[in-house]
This record gives sequence, structure tokens and C-alpha cells, in this order.
Amino acid sequence: MFSPVIGDYAASPQSREGRFHNPRPAGPGDMPESLLRVWWTFLFDKPAGTVPASPLPIHRLSRAELDAAPERSLYRLGHSTLLMKLRGQWWLTDPVFSQRASPVQFFGPKRFHTPPITIDELPPIRAVILSHDHYDHLDRDAVRALADKVALFLTPLGVGDRLADWGIARDKIRQFDWWQGTELDGLRLTATPAQHFSGRGLGDGNRTLWASWVIEDGGYRLFFSGDSGYFDGFAEIGRRFGPFDLTLMETGAYNVQWPYVHMLPPQTVQAHQDLRGRWLLPIHNGTFDLSMHTWEDPFEQVLHHAAERGVPVATPTMGERVDLNAPHEGSRWWRALSPQPLSLSTRTQP
Repeated sequence: MFSPVIGDYAASPQSREGRFHNPRPAGPGDMPESLLRVWWTFLFDKPAGTVPASPLPIHRLSRAELDAAPERSLYRLGHSTLLMKLRGQWWLTDPVFSQRASPVQFFGPKRFHTPPITIDELPPIRAVILSHDHYDHLDRDAVRALADKVALFLTPLGVGDRLADWGIARDKIRQFDWWQGTELDGLRLTATPAQHFSGRGLGDGNRTLWASWVIEDGGYRLFFSGDSGYFDGFAEIGRRFGPFDLTLMETGAYNVQWPYVHMLPPQTVQAHQDLRGRWLLPIHNGTFDLSMHTWEDPFEQVLHHAAERGVPVATPTMGERVDLNAPHEGSRWWRALSPQPLSLSTRTQP
């Protein structure tokens, strides 16, 4: 079941007066008291260490390597962009390949690293899975460049309208409300709740929906968080679809001033446990400077809190293959880039 690309979503339980809403409104302490002060700090008073001082290690991918990749392979291409081989086909989440996560390419958060593979080198993509329309998740240039390579774009309500406006053929777009899904070639994909917001300009806030995604490959289950604050929806998703073999969980761009829309690392681990996940792979980090924490803090924080709870964590380098049937921890590669080890007590706290 999917909604047509028509732009009228009044029937959605999440829609009121033309805008989408989270089930629980933001309360005191959930968001900054002064957005102007946050923007001033972000633009002009950033602490040290939010950008790596040396190049990140990248495993450069080739089309030949991907063509030879075994079934159930996953590659992290950066931020929340993941390339997965399932059912003999390729699936891509939140593709961002531009130099900046910004409406313009001369200003805004700049990539720490180039993508491990270019769009031209990618194999045919069965479907692109989109979580929401923010610039660090929905890249117009990438979408346009992918158009001829992608069979379908799967989006939350309203996000597909943007794609249609950008020239994507309407018969390639499928839009979903929460708890709606589709089956493609034996793979089941379901849009599930998230606690976030949307918009790409001054006047379009929350005109499109945001979502997480459940991906079921027979008995194998993946969870892709998109962006979300911590909320009781994770436990409900866990009850309906868990346990999950691997959760791909937002861990980055957090701050104690906005826990409503981005989880703090201990909340990421708790959400993983609410979902009844086995392995956790932290995403939404290591590519863009989107908060005031040091760039490596998401990795160290999530490892610390996961270790306390006995949760195995995979931290592949960008472009490194992850075997979904048997994930591995990875090399903790970011530590080689820091001048000295940073303890939790000395690292910049969110």
C-alpha cells in the first residue's frame, strides 16, 4: 500500500492543518530556548575539534568490487548513506554525495571525506530509501544524478512530491505513512515512526513526513533510524518487528539543548535495546560538522555506553564491507587521527 503523489495528506493521523506532527509535542528542555543563540554559536563560536585535523581513512570502492560482493553486504558511504546488497539487488539509503549539506555549495557544512564511490560507478539500484527531506539526508543533485540508475524511490509522505518537482518520474515514486510498507522482490520495507521534523526552507516546516524504516529479508531484519529523538516509538517498533539482527542508528549531531530531535549517545543505545537489536552500527556521524561536539565523540560515546550494556558495535571505515550475516567490530579507525586519546571526562560534551 502506498499513497499517490498528490500532496494532500489530510487523511494521515500525523497530519493536522497541512503540517505533520510528532505524537508527543516538544516540552520544556526539549529544544533550545534561543535558536538565534544556537545559530550564532554554530556559525561563529564553535569549539575546537569538531572537524578532523587529518584526512579520514577511506576504502575506495569500485564497480568490480561491488559486482563481486556476496549477498547481504553493507557499505557505509558516509553520514546516513548506506549501500546494501539484499536479494541479489542494491538498495541505497539517504544518498548524499554533494560537497556540502546545504542549499548552496559555497557555504554550509562541508564533507570530511569524499564518497568511497561516485554515483556513476554505482550499480543499478533497486530502490532508494529516504527518511526525510533535510539537506544532510536528501541531496537534490544526487537524486537527479541517480534518476536513470534507480528503479524506485521509497519516501515518507510528501518527500516524493519534492522528487517529482525535481524531475523524477512519478511512476518511480512510492510514498508511505507510518506503518505502511511494500514488498519488492521478496524484500519487505515498512516506514515506521520517528520523532523529528522536516523542511528545506523558511516556509515549509513539517510539510513533509519523517520516518525510520524496517527492512525484512526473510528472517533477517534491519532497522534504519533516519533521524529521531528518543521516544517510546522504538519500543513499539521492537514489539511489532523485532528482534533486529542489525540496527543502523543515528549517533551524531546531538546536543543537550535538542534531545527532542536527535538522540544523545546513551539514548541511542537504549533505543537499540528497545528495538531488541543485536548488533548496532552508529550512523549520522563522521562526514559533516552539524553540532558542537568533537567529530569523534559520537564513536567514543556510543562505544562507552554500549560496552556498559554488553551491546556489540560495528564501526567500519567508510567504504569497508560489513557482512550482515556476521558483523565485525571494525578497527576503531578514528583513534589514529586524534593527537592523543581523549577520555569521556575531557572530551567536549554535547
